[in-house]
Amino acid sequence: MEPEAIKLLAAGISMGLGAIGPGIGIGLLAGKALEAIGRNPEARNYIQTNMILAIAFCEAIGIYALVIAIILVFT
Repeated sequence: MEPEAIKLLAAGISMGLGAIGPGIGIGLLAGKALEAIGRNPEARNYIQTNMILAIAFCEAIGIYALVIAIILVFT
């Protein structure tokens, strides 16, 4: 197998695996936040603020995977 093909395969695998974690995390996070809002609607603003902050951290992990994949492709 050519080195270029191996680099592209590694980039694809790193992006694929790097997107699974944040996707699952955001799904679980949103589901639990909606459950919490359903149980305690008065705390909606507090729950929503924390949910958005946690989603941003999950997305950062996906962006790190994207950066690694781009580095693998262009080096």
